[in-house]
Amino acid sequence: MAIGMACGGCLADRIGRSRVLATSCLLFGTATILIGFASNVEGVTILRFIVGLGIGAALPCAATLTAEYTPARQRTMAITLTIVCFPLGGMIAGLFAAWVLSRHGWQWLFWVGGSMPILLSLLLFVFLPESPRYLARHQRRWPELIHILKRMGHTISESSEFADSAERPSPKRLGFKALFQAAFARDTIAICLAFFSVVLSLYSAFNWLPAVLSAEGLSMALASQALAAHNLGGVLGSLFCAYAIARFGSRIPLLICGSLAALSAFAMLGLDSSHNAGLVIAGFGVHGFFVNAVQTSLYGLCAHVYPTEVRATGMATALAFGRIGGILSAFIGAAVITFGGLSGFLVMLGAGMAAAVIALLLVRSHLPG
Repeated sequence: MAIGMACGGCLADRIGRSRVLATSCLLFGTATILIGFASNVEGVTILRFIVGLGIGAALPCAATLTAEYTPARQRTMAITLTIVCFPLGGMIAGLFAAWVLSRHGWQWLFWVGGSMPILLSLLLFVFLPESPRYLARHQRRWPELIHILKRMGHTISESSEFADSAERPSPKRLGFKALFQAAFARDTIAICLAFFSVVLSLYSAFNWLPAVLSAEGLSMALASQALAAHNLGGVLGSLFCAYAIARFGSRIPLLICGSLAALSAFAMLGLDSSHNAGLVIAGFGVHGFFVNAVQTSLYGLCAHVYPTEVRATGMATALAFGRIGGILSAFIGAAVITFGGLSGFLVMLGAGMAAAVIALLLVRSHLPG
């Protein structure tokens, strides 16, 4: 996914968001179906890598398209609704997997699961229009933009010319190097560090929360409830923070949510999980609320910081750094839990969010209120 995000974002800024999004869905859908025919672990591993490439490329394209079709004041909420669908899809897939596996076997899980994104990709190729902001920056594609605007009810001449006066000044270069020009370098570094720290904390909870609570004496059912509370809190927190950003801008809500995410982790340090299971579950629900509030809102911040020419590249780069944090969480979490147990785990979650707050303090181009 990290490689797919980086490559997909750069490609989307060169050939268009809708094309890359549709192709990505076709790629990970086809690879998923082929997993059902795999005969060994090595084959599954290679195909899962290809699936990750497709999903990774799709995420920044979907978020960028949403950002460029949405008025600036509603942009963060629209992007949040788009990103929240990712974990919601995972929750639905879990329920679907339990039903399919008990009746038809593991192959059908991948055959059915891969068929849906393939069908979606065909619909996207046919019906999903390109971003008007992207088309406005590419004169050879102005006929497409004129067609889209007419479909939206605008009366417009075939000889019209276009400019996007609402955008920030264009970078002198395109691609990855543009992210480190003087106008963007500080924000790029800060946002990448914020994504890395937040996703490190978020995926540490995803990967290790049930295991560490079980090791502390909680039943697997209660440990799973803590993870479910973390996920549910995340959906609610994402929507809450998006609403707050629309009213007050991004700096204060993100700093408050990031600080409360760190504090909620540190606050659980004194709890005896075996005798206060309810408080522990509620605590992780609160922690998930604030961690996910920051994580999903960072997408909207990326869309604001970068102009159209490099928006997908900037978003993909930040997401790729975040995915590296997710990968490292598997190794760091194992080491921390081995030597520090639940207390070490909570300190890691809190420290990760504290680092994210420091990174967010360094961002100059926050969304205005």
